[in-house]
Amino acid sequence: MLVKTLVVIGLLICASSAVAQSASPVSASVPAPPRNLILFVADGLRHNSVNPDAAPTMFSLRQRGVDFVNSHSLYPTFTTPNASALATGHGLGDTGDFGNTLYTGHAIGRDAATATLTPFIENNLFLARLNDYYNGNYLGQPTIMDLARANGYAVAVVGKLGPTAIQDIAEIRAPLNDLQPTSATIIDDTTGPQGIPLPQNVREEMNASGLPASAPDRSNGHEPSSRHNNGRPGTLAANFYQQQYLASAATQAVLPALRKQLKPFFLIFWSRDPDGTQHNQGDSIDQLYPGINGPTSRAAIRNADNDLWQIVDYLKANDLDRNTDIIVVADHGFSTISKREISRTGTPTKSFAASKTYLDVKEGYLPSGFLAIDLAHALKKPLYDPDAPSFATEDGNYYQRISPCDCDDSKFLQHPSFGNGVIGGSGRVPGPAETTDAEVIVAANGGSDLIYLPQESAPKNTEANKQLAQSISSFLVQQDYADGIFVRDDLGDFPGTLPLSAIGLIGSTKLPKPAIVVNFKSFPLAQDPLLTRVEIADSSLQEGGGMHGSFSRADTFNAMLAFGPDFKPGFADRVPASNADIAVTIAAILKLKFPEGNGTLRGRVLSEALKDGPDTLPFTQPPPKISSQAAPNGMKTVLHYQVLDEHTYYDQACLVNTTDNKEAACK
Repeated sequence: MLVKTLVVIGLLICASSAVAQSASPVSASVPAPPRNLILFVADGLRHNSVNPDAAPTMFSLRQRGVDFVNSHSLYPTFTTPNASALATGHGLGDTGDFGNTLYTGHAIGRDAATATLTPFIENNLFLARLNDYYNGNYLGQPTIMDLARANGYAVAVVGKLGPTAIQDIAEIRAPLNDLQPTSATIIDDTTGPQGIPLPQNVREEMNASGLPASAPDRSNGHEPSSRHNNGRPGTLAANFYQQQYLASAATQAVLPALRKQLKPFFLIFWSRDPDGTQHNQGDSIDQLYPGINGPTSRAAIRNADNDLWQIVDYLKANDLDRNTDIIVVADHGFSTISKREISRTGTPTKSFAASKTYLDVKEGYLPSGFLAIDLAHALKKPLYDPDAPSFATEDGNYYQRISPCDCDDSKFLQHPSFGNGVIGGSGRVPGPAETTDAEVIVAANGGSDLIYLPQESAPKNTEANKQLAQSISSFLVQQDYADGIFVRDDLGDFPGTLPLSAIGLIGSTKLPKPAIVVNFKSFPLAQDPLLTRVEIADSSLQEGGGMHGSFSRADTFNAMLAFGPDFKPGFADRVPASNADIAVTIAAILKLKFPEGNGTLRGRVLSEALKDGPDTLPFTQPPPKISSQAAPNGMKTVLHYQVLDEHTYYDQACLVNTTDNKEAACK
């Protein structure tokens, strides 16, 4: 009887299995639930820094998912430019975000007394001001965050001040200097009384989790002298406390609040490390080795990796991992700062600015603002600091004058406080409805600087500006710290330079376009040309610290990986990819369609990385673009790039002396 019973049970199991199999075509027709997606941005993470020791979580996901081995940051390789690309899927010629520090055509600040012509826009209030001037969205493009929200997704952004808000930029408003609530949850460094207000449901989750309503600062429980500049030692601790707060806010408050909306979710987490710690690390004071490869920088990479682990662990614990795609990307790479050497053999710069003596700069070293100093000296025009406190006269407010003299009793400043410079004109601070009378504005950014000609709006100034651009270009190609010069197309084709359009910086933006972008010298210290890269940087950070922004491959080669149900497992993607491709790919995964928007500098869907996508796509590495004519000293700008269909990926650029080197190529 027992045997017969077991046989019957077996037959019933087989029958039910057959029914289930016959029913499978019907169940397969039921649409799959919408995908969740997490974009994790590890600020300043180099591709080759992801290893089992420093970044075990990222390394594991990269091994199990897609490793983009030919990835690219957009040049200039700074944070807010690449934040604009990650947010919109557009190149910088369309977004107009050319650097962390910009000349926007207006003095921007909390009030007229503190407004500057060269704002550092990793600042929510400054971003709100930019939106005021440019029709509520200074980028002029829709964002993937706004698109996802409009299509029923619960959305949030957590992380670094500045690029976090840029992800939902049209929502950033500050009438009467008071930041307003947004349609997305935004948590950053300033969360608290002075930050963007949090929605009630997230505040309740934070309170229930015991998280304070205000974000901690970056002091990490140590004395707040963490910046490595002007002889101060820098930090020996990664940005642990602040980032732990942000990671806990994401997993204990934001994600639980998003889940309770019973919608698919889209979360962006922007990790300040390793960038913040690499900038300010104290492992390499006034020396190029170990630079940003010391223990503090490695701890910063592990810090970001731990935050990613915490998010992944939350997904697993709540059975969300099987329906959630994760993309990890860095906004840019990184290099060690040189303020003196221009080659691995230790050759010192011969810059005019470095020949002067400063109270806060080592002898023979470049001060912050060295380009503005050298340029004003070459043009024989006065130099003013747009960021120092102005002084009042009967005729109005005026910028402080800069004079890099070898004297202790000068009434003038010795060098620009943040590197920016206003050259020519009276030095008068323009009022809210006025324009500056300056002839040249230098926006110092680090590994590259932006040069603007603010008097170009009037047609009568067209010829004068062309001549001024030619004079500046002729000066730049002679500087031993310059390593590539790009001039706006309408100003002319000058010896030794390439046009801005050659690097995707001419597009639909309404923001002022730089007249000239100058890339600073970089070189490797050892056989590894990426991890040992050193670059000249126009910054208050000193020798041995960390910086980015140059056009070396060390700064354009960012970390990029993807893992999840929509991505191929164990796949090395050798096709060129860039930060402009990320938002377009996310839209494809979430089955959303970007509106056309303005401009044609759009990224592509990374189809070869997706399941059922092609194994590869045809792309080419054409011969480098080279200046049409050499400068009198034989120098030519050389640009290396790759092409896939209508998309161009920029590898690196440099200045090459074609008199001595017949092979025009960057090392």
